[in-house]
Amino acid sequence: MSNGSSITHFLLLAFADTRELQLLHFWLFLAIYLAALLGNGLIITAVACDHRLHTPMYFFLLNLALLDLGCISTTLPKAMANSLWNTRAISYLGCAAQVFLFVTFISAEFYLLTVVAYDRYIAICKPLHYGSLLGSRTCVHMAAAAWGSGFLHALLHTANTFS
Repeated sequence: MSNGSSITHFLLLAFADTRELQLLHFWLFLAIYLAALLGNGLIITAVACDHRLHTPMYFFLLNLALLDLGCISTTLPKAMANSLWNTRAISYLGCAAQVFLFVTFISAEFYLLTVVAYDRYIAICKPLHYGSLLGSRTCVHMAAAAWGSGFLHALLHTANTFS
């Protein structure tokens, strides 16, 4: 006999049961979210606007800022909404999307940090070969590989979790 039940939503564990603490959590999350948006936005703007920062190290820093923005924008808005409106439910598809996006951004960030470590290794240990080993095309390929690997890892993880 097969299981005929279907899941339409999940209930999230609340941070606090009292309304005052829920509102405090909302304001705290809002402050953290705005600080992250401001900090990463400044990094992205500085790297994009200043031509002297168009080097591999700053290119990877720009990618890390984008990944951090994606990661924090995946989880905090729902947590803030739950704290503000005193709700606990998240839809099945919303939960799957949140897991997929969060794992995508976190995994890609880990892979990109590995690429940054390689970049710093080349810059320190082989400084005369740095320009020939890490050209702009190579940096784009490594960043794309990090993003793609994060996407594939998240796809497998999410499909396995929600199967």
